[in-house]
Amino acid sequence: MLELKDVDTAYGPVPMLRAVTMSVQPGELVCLLGPNGAGKTTTFMTVCGVVRAQRGRVEVMGRDLASLGTENLAALGVGLVPEGRRLFPSLTVQENLRLGYDAVSGRGPDFEPQLDKMCHLFPRIRERLRQVAGTLSGGEQAMVALARALIGEPRLVIMDEPSLGLSPKLIDEYFEITKEVHRRGTTILLIEQNAEMGLGIADRGYVLVKGRVAQEGPARELLSSKAARSLYL
Repeated sequence: MLELKDVDTAYGPVPMLRAVTMSVQPGELVCLLGPNGAGKTTTFMTVCGVVRAQRGRVEVMGRDLASLGTENLAALGVGLVPEGRRLFPSLTVQENLRLGYDAVSGRGPDFEPQLDKMCHLFPRIRERLRQVAGTLSGGEQAMVALARALIGEPRLVIMDEPSLGLSPKLIDEYFEITKEVHRRGTTILLIEQNAEMGLGIADRGYVLVKGRVAQEGPARELLSSKAARSLYL
């Protein structure tokens, strides 16, 4: 569903990713780990098409991202959860969710059933639907950002540092919901710094260090590997 093949990227003259090769297969939950400055968010921006690969190839759903365009990802079945939530703060929760739905399905009669599904998955959302998103707590905004990505029933969800800024209790709740989303059949790329939580729910993992994939393998092996832990802790 997602594949990077020998990808290099840079911000101006500064190289960021170097020969990164990784994949996410249908039905997997893959965790991309790394310390601050490793290139995790650059990877997110690259697979979204915001940062273009200088070398190599990015494929989404079997199609070349360079010719696909970022604006077509949602319609292709890709949901995005960017770092920092990126909600529209002056719009209500329901309006933010509607925008996520419209990006995939257009204005149609199926929004209300999808909204109801999100309210069941995220019980806090139902009582906040008419509240302006900018007045929500950080944890509530995180839930709305994930719901916005899921409301169009994507086949692949890419999440960038979702636990950032959340309390331990909210992190536990967020990852339980992520596990449930995966259990229901959604493929997930989880870009995360919290190794214990990320690898704890993942099938496979990659460790990114200074823009390169330093280690990869089954999540349980990475979680117990002293060599891997020394790279991201």
